[in-house]
Amino acid sequence: MTRDDFDLYCKNLKATTNVIQWGNASVWKVGGKIFAICSNWGPGEQQKISFKCNDLSYSILIEQDGIIPAPYLARAKWVQLENEGAMADEDIRAYIEEAWKIISAKLTKTVKKELGLLDQN
Repeated sequence: MTRDDFDLYCKNLKATTNVIQWGNASVWKVGGKIFAICSNWGPGEQQKISFKCNDLSYSILIEQDGIIPAPYLARAKWVQLENEGAMADEDIRAYIEEAWKIISAKLTKTVKKELGLLDQN
């Protein structure tokens, strides 16, 4: 999944916002809370995609080749795809949508109402 594809997919999820921070990382949020990140860093500045997971997905995914606990975010059950071939694009989209659902479900009722997210999760 290219960064452009990543950004387009995240943009089409309801009530999302995007900021560029942490050295040109594309950071996607819902209700001000991060659910997915696409960054370029490390040797050769490879693209890395990170997202929030539920406990079971986290446990399964970190056992897969090319997927690691996300630096700085692993304690909150985030994973990072280390290379382009670590996961199929269709699966990345499904996990990003699930990350959006996990984060949006944790928003307060007031914030959900402001964002038009009541009864969305």
